[in-house]
Amino acid sequence: MASLAIARGWIDVQEWSLERMHGMAARVRRGPPLAANLATGLRGERAALFHLRRLNYTIVATRWTSAKMRGDVDLIGWDGDWLCFIEVKTRSVRDLNPAESAVDRDKERMLRGLARTYLRAFPEEKRRIVPVRFDVVSVYLLKGGTDFEIFQGAFDLQGGRQ
Repeated sequence: MASLAIARGWIDVQEWSLERMHGMAARVRRGPPLAANLATGLRGERAALFHLRRLNYTIVATRWTSAKMRGDVDLIGWDGDWLCFIEVKTRSVRDLNPAESAVDRDKERMLRGLARTYLRAFPEEKRRIVPVRFDVVSVYLLKGGTDFEIFQGAFDLQGGRQ
Protein backbone atom coordinates (compact mmCIF):
# COMPACT_ATOMS: atom_id res chain seq x y z
CA MET A 1 0.00 0.00 0.00
CA ALA A 2 2.81 2.41 0.78
CA SER A 3 4.34 1.88 -2.66
CA LEU A 4 0.96 2.66 -4.29
CA ALA A 5 0.73 5.91 -2.31
CA ILE A 6 4.27 6.83 -3.34
CA ALA A 7 3.50 6.07 -7.01
CA ARG A 8 0.34 8.21 -6.92
CA GLY A 9 2.23 10.99 -5.14
CA TRP A 10 4.87 10.90 -7.86
CA ILE A 11 2.16 11.18 -10.54
CA ASP A 12 0.74 14.18 -8.66
CA VAL A 13 4.17 15.85 -8.65
CA GLN A 14 4.59 15.21 -12.38
CA GLU A 15 1.16 16.65 -13.13
CA TRP A 16 1.82 19.74 -10.99
CA SER A 17 5.22 20.28 -12.66
CA LEU A 18 3.83 19.94 -16.17
CA GLU A 19 1.03 22.40 -15.43
CA ARG A 20 3.58 24.94 -14.17
CA MET A 21 5.77 24.48 -17.25
CA HIS A 22 2.79 24.98 -19.56
CA GLY A 23 1.86 28.12 -17.64
CA MET A 24 5.39 29.51 -18.06
CA ALA A 25 5.46 28.59 -21.74
CA ALA A 26 2.14 30.35 -22.31
CA ARG A 27 3.52 33.55 -20.79
CA VAL A 28 6.58 33.65 -23.05
CA ARG A 29 4.88 32.27 -26.18
CA ARG A 30 5.34 34.32 -29.30
CA GLY A 31 2.66 34.68 -31.92
CA PRO A 32 -1.08 34.53 -31.55
CA PRO A 33 -2.49 32.78 -28.48
CA LEU A 34 -4.15 29.40 -28.85
CA ALA A 35 -7.88 29.50 -29.50
CA ALA A 36 -9.78 28.99 -26.24
CA ASN A 37 -11.27 25.66 -27.35
CA LEU A 38 -7.82 24.30 -28.30
CA ALA A 39 -6.31 25.38 -24.99
CA THR A 40 -9.22 23.75 -23.13
CA GLY A 41 -8.78 20.55 -25.15
CA LEU A 42 -5.06 20.38 -24.38
CA ARG A 43 -5.72 20.92 -20.66
CA GLY A 44 -8.28 18.14 -20.74
CA GLU A 45 -5.90 15.75 -22.50
CA ARG A 46 -3.21 16.40 -19.88
CA ALA A 47 -5.71 15.92 -17.05
CA ALA A 48 -6.98 12.67 -18.62
CA LEU A 49 -3.43 11.38 -19.05
CA PHE A 50 -2.65 11.76 -15.35
CA HIS A 51 -6.07 10.48 -14.28
CA LEU A 52 -5.62 7.33 -16.38
CA ARG A 53 -2.09 6.84 -15.00
CA ARG A 54 -3.57 6.94 -11.50
CA LEU A 55 -5.94 4.18 -12.65
CA ASN A 56 -2.89 2.10 -13.69
CA TYR A 57 -3.08 2.66 -17.43
CA THR A 58 0.37 2.63 -19.02
CA ILE A 59 0.29 5.48 -21.53
CA VAL A 60 2.63 4.85 -24.48
CA ALA A 61 1.69 7.68 -26.87
CA THR A 62 0.04 11.08 -26.80
CA ARG A 63 -1.46 12.88 -29.81
CA TRP A 64 -0.31 10.03 -32.09
CA THR A 65 -0.53 10.76 -35.81
CA SER A 66 0.21 9.03 -39.07
CA ALA A 67 1.56 10.70 -42.20
CA LYS A 68 -0.87 8.57 -44.22
CA MET A 69 -4.08 9.60 -42.46
CA ARG A 70 -5.77 12.70 -41.12
CA GLY A 71 -6.37 13.21 -37.42
CA ASP A 72 -4.73 11.96 -34.26
CA VAL A 73 -5.33 9.62 -31.35
CA ASP A 74 -5.29 11.62 -28.13
CA LEU A 75 -3.83 8.84 -25.97
CA ILE A 76 -2.72 5.27 -26.54
CA GLY A 77 -2.11 3.05 -23.56
CA TRP A 78 -2.35 -0.35 -21.98
CA ASP A 79 -5.01 -1.21 -19.43
CA GLY A 80 -3.83 -4.63 -18.32
CA ASP A 81 -3.77 -6.77 -21.47
CA TRP A 82 -5.91 -4.31 -23.47
CA LEU A 83 -4.36 -1.88 -25.94
CA CYS A 84 -6.56 1.21 -25.65
CA PHE A 85 -7.02 3.99 -28.18
CA ILE A 86 -8.39 6.85 -26.12
CA GLU A 87 -10.34 9.86 -27.34
CA VAL A 88 -10.58 12.72 -24.85
CA LYS A 89 -13.41 15.23 -25.00
CA THR A 90 -13.21 18.25 -22.71
CA ARG A 91 -15.80 20.75 -21.61
CA SER A 92 -15.63 23.65 -19.17
CA VAL A 93 -19.34 23.31 -18.28
CA ARG A 94 -21.86 20.50 -18.02
CA ASP A 95 -24.84 21.05 -20.25
CA LEU A 96 -27.45 19.01 -22.11
CA ASN A 97 -24.90 17.60 -24.55
CA PRO A 98 -22.35 15.46 -22.70
CA ALA A 99 -18.76 15.69 -23.89
CA GLU A 100 -18.70 12.10 -25.15
CA SER A 101 -21.52 12.85 -27.61
CA ALA A 102 -18.93 14.68 -29.75
CA VAL A 103 -17.49 11.30 -30.80
CA ASP A 104 -19.60 10.70 -33.89
CA ARG A 105 -19.42 8.03 -36.61
CA ASP A 106 -16.85 10.01 -38.63
CA LYS A 107 -14.59 10.35 -35.57
CA GLU A 108 -14.97 6.63 -34.85
CA ARG A 109 -14.06 5.78 -38.46
CA MET A 110 -10.97 8.00 -38.28
CA LEU A 111 -9.87 6.45 -34.97
CA ARG A 112 -10.34 2.92 -36.34
CA GLY A 113 -8.15 3.75 -39.33
CA LEU A 114 -5.46 5.26 -37.14
CA ALA A 115 -5.60 2.24 -34.83
CA ARG A 116 -5.14 -0.15 -37.77
CA THR A 117 -2.17 1.90 -38.92
CA TYR A 118 -0.67 1.85 -35.41
CA LEU A 119 -1.17 -1.90 -35.16
CA ARG A 120 0.74 -2.49 -38.41
CA ALA A 121 3.93 -1.81 -36.43
CA PHE A 122 3.23 -4.96 -34.37
CA PRO A 123 4.49 -8.35 -35.58
CA GLU A 124 1.63 -10.08 -37.40
CA GLU A 125 1.25 -12.88 -34.84
CA LYS A 126 0.90 -10.29 -32.03
CA ARG A 127 -1.41 -8.09 -34.09
CA ARG A 128 -3.96 -10.90 -34.33
CA ILE A 129 -4.08 -11.64 -30.60
CA VAL A 130 -3.71 -8.27 -28.89
CA PRO A 131 -7.10 -7.17 -27.55
CA VAL A 132 -7.97 -3.66 -28.73
CA ARG A 133 -10.38 -1.28 -27.08
CA PHE A 134 -11.58 2.23 -27.87
CA ASP A 135 -12.21 4.31 -24.77
CA VAL A 136 -13.74 7.77 -24.59
CA VAL A 137 -12.87 10.00 -21.64
CA SER A 138 -15.08 12.97 -20.91
CA VAL A 139 -13.27 15.65 -18.92
CA TYR A 140 -15.14 18.47 -17.23
CA LEU A 141 -12.91 21.34 -16.09
CA LEU A 142 -15.23 22.89 -13.52
CA LYS A 143 -14.67 25.61 -10.95
CA GLY A 144 -15.02 23.08 -8.13
CA GLY A 145 -12.51 20.66 -9.67
CA THR A 146 -12.12 18.29 -12.57
CA ASP A 147 -14.59 15.47 -13.22
CA PHE A 148 -13.90 12.44 -15.40
CA GLU A 149 -16.18 9.89 -17.02
CA ILE A 150 -14.55 6.92 -18.76
CA PHE A 151 -16.43 4.89 -21.34
CA GLN A 152 -14.37 1.75 -21.82
CA GLY A 153 -15.04 -0.07 -25.08
CA ALA A 154 -17.22 2.75 -26.43
CA PHE A 155 -16.97 1.18 -29.90
CA ASP A 156 -15.02 -1.64 -31.52
CA LEU A 157 -12.45 -2.09 -34.29
CA GLN A 158 -14.97 -3.66 -36.67
CA GLY A 159 -17.42 -0.80 -36.65
CA GLY A 160 -19.89 -1.61 -33.89
CA ARG A 161 -20.87 0.33 -30.81
CA GLN A 162 -20.86 -1.26 -27.39
